[in-house]
Amino acid sequence: MISEYKILLVEDDEALRFIVKDNLEQNDYDVLVAEDGHAALELFNSNSFDLIILDVMLPKIDGFQVAKTIRKKNEQVPIIFLTARSMDEDKITGLTIGGDDYIPKPFSMEELLLKIKIFLKRSQIKPVLTTLKIGEYIFRPEELTLSVNDDIRNLTAKEAELIKYFAENTNKVLDRGEILESVWGTNNYFLGRSLDVFISRLRKYFAEDANIKIINLHSIGFRFDVKSEEEEI
Repeated sequence: MISEYKILLVEDDEALRFIVKDNLEQNDYDVLVAEDGHAALELFNSNSFDLIILDVMLPKIDGFQVAKTIRKKNEQVPIIFLTARSMDEDKITGLTIGGDDYIPKPFSMEELLLKIKIFLKRSQIKPVLTTLKIGEYIFRPEELTLSVNDDIRNLTAKEAELIKYFAENTNKVLDRGEILESVWGTNNYFLGRSLDVFISRLRKYFAEDANIKIINLHSIGFRFDVKSEEEEI
């Protein structure tokens, strides 16, 4: 019996594509497959998916470009990258353009199935909509938006999670490892470098309000400083 969950599997290796698709279907997932980036985007544009498994090295359009295109239209669908490349820069790129996780090849089906289960469960949770005021900004984490002066910026899921974590810990010293554990669920070298990329991006996002600063604390972490109007006077 096929479940209500539809997964897009994008993999150019025919043997691996068959094995993954077969295992997913044995676990009751509805699976559509693409062997190159162009076919993947065609399927994405004509279907609604609950999760995307995306190889990085693809013919015609590579996985990173496919993910960028998908994120312009859908900020929330979970994307799991598959990669045979071990370069940290590739992993950082995948996460910063909107990927939710990556699995290096070769991988076990048990690992992939577990990650799928976790992301599908997380995406099905219907949160209570909240609005947070951060200085002059209005942050709506569930809607993945940050706005100031009627200018609305759409966020990736990870950007929203990071802003939410900072907003909940305003003016506190935050250890790098604690940030990574809280937002990414793990702490390692390449995620630490990815965090630096996200921090640079958030500094640009909050540049309209001089009372908001993300301060780098050498060898420790960061502090999300938000001055009140009283402090400004």
